Amino acid sequence: MLREDVGQLLWIGFAGPEVTPALAGKLQRGEAGATIVFKRNLRYDGDVCDLDHLIALNEQLHVGDALIAVDQEGGLVQRVKTPATVWPPMMRLATEPEMVSEDVGFAIGSELRALGFDIDFAPVLDLHTNPDNPIIGERAFGTEPEAASARALAFARGLHRAGILGCGKHFPGHGDTSTDSHLELPRIDHHMHRLDAVELLPFARAAAANVPMIMTAHVVFAALDPTRPATLSPQVIALLRERFAYQGVIVSDDLDMKAISANMGADVAAVAAIRAGCDVLLLCRDEKNQALAEEALVKEGERDAGFAALLAIAAARVRKMKAERPRAVFDRSVVGSNTSLAARLR
Repeated sequence: MLREDVGQLLWIGFAGPEVTPALAGKLQRGEAGATIVFKRNLRYDGDVCDLDHLIALNEQLHVGDALIAVDQEGGLVQRVKTPATVWPPMMRLATEPEMVSEDVGFAIGSELRALGFDIDFAPVLDLHTNPDNPIIGERAFGTEPEAASARALAFARGLHRAGILGCGKHFPGHGDTSTDSHLELPRIDHHMHRLDAVELLPFARAAAANVPMIMTAHVVFAALDPTRPATLSPQVIALLRERFAYQGVIVSDDLDMKAISANMGADVAAVAAIRAGCDVLLLCRDEKNQALAEEALVKEGERDAGFAALLAIAAARVRKMKAERPRAVFDRSVVGSNTSLAARLR
């Protein structure tokens, strides 16, 4: 049962546009709870995505209870483009009524469902409060905590109506950094009163709204834990579980990102993230890191019964989310049918 629990917690990326025998074997053995599809896994002819290939790919990835995830936010972060609807960045919703955000979430979700996806790593709950931020910017739903939260959570409701699991990100907030955690470890030195009023507020709202998943940030928040990034910090993740009473699945950002991988191996990071309170670990690129993380979790579970219990609790949350996920079916004709709504926001 220990390896089955670990398998639920490892969500992995893969190279190239085909399901290799090695990946198929992992899925068949239950060694991955989900796969993550990136642009590198798609076939493009110029700017046009081969949807026949994508649908066939997703059919092969649906093995057992494994889910399929994608980053389809709009703007710079959308893996599936033409002939699917191409969306502007979500900052464009800042001047629209809240119901438009829900319509956009439903539109994106319905196209993803028609293509065979289960999860959208969206909405962004970070706030665009730093013009020098190199990674968030117009991905955010706004600059003001209450209004941006309302629009982002409306988007999440739209995804849910379309049968897609949403994931708010990046807790406790990546919006006021001046560096990119894909490349290095950012740090935020705001006092708690500022964090409560700005960065944390969208996540408190998301917890209250029962958003299915919340993703952590590889960012150090000095007022909460001066040495460890949020993903690896029990103090930071305790805010979600204890103060905000969040009951959903906590997902690490990609452990292959330099903010983590430049400072420790995937084996150390995986164990630390679970001990901190993460339920799911993303390992999006390096197959060696995926294997290191898996073996480290199994060995630590075999060595420490308390750690094995943490793995079992996390796996139970993932299984519960999978069993209770929203169900919806859309015909392929829905794909690309939302271009007028997208055009309205440009």
